[in-house]
Amino acid sequence: MARMIAASCRLCRREKEKLFLKGTKCTTDKCAVARRETPPGQHGQRMQRKGSNYLIQLREKQKAKRIYGILERQFKNYFKKASAQKGATGDVLLRSLETRLDNVVYKACFAESRAKARQMVLHRHVKVNGRKLNVPSYQVVPGDEITLSGSESQLKSYKETTKILEDRTAPEWLEVSAENLTVKIKRLPERKDIGEAIQTSLIVELYSK
Repeated sequence: MARMIAASCRLCRREKEKLFLKGTKCTTDKCAVARRETPPGQHGQRMQRKGSNYLIQLREKQKAKRIYGILERQFKNYFKKASAQKGATGDVLLRSLETRLDNVVYKACFAESRAKARQMVLHRHVKVNGRKLNVPSYQVVPGDEITLSGSESQLKSYKETTKILEDRTAPEWLEVSAENLTVKIKRLPERKDIGEAIQTSLIVELYSK
């Protein structure tokens, strides 16, 4: 199964902002973006050029890909499906990314990062409506109930994670029970529910060329 293997801190430095790919570690003083504002590589300091419209659009698309941890072909398929549906293409695209199973586990505060949530799904520690799934891209729908499973020590670890992340509020479209390690999909997310600062209009312009 394809996955991103690039160093997380380099990806954040390339986009010149924190993408929180390592969860709570990104809030410490050791964060690479806080320590080094230049892009990665030996020529990073010389890459402070003014971006063209194409470059700005490309960087926005790359940022969205990296936030959700998906590859180019996957992202392009999401865009094609979004453009074929009713509604604003950018909003439909973000909704599709938000309703991925690994993202729901992350947004429910069961994992510090999307990478960790993806790992939990791949290791079959996540059930959807009582059935174990190992497909991070599975699209949840209203009414679905997601439950964490595993050994006693694993469940204890997940509960400790929810306590660590208690300051991070789950979105309104999710009904989360930290005690029972369950989350129910109340409705599909709207644009206002998605906290990621992604300018979808730039992505639409990029793929419309």
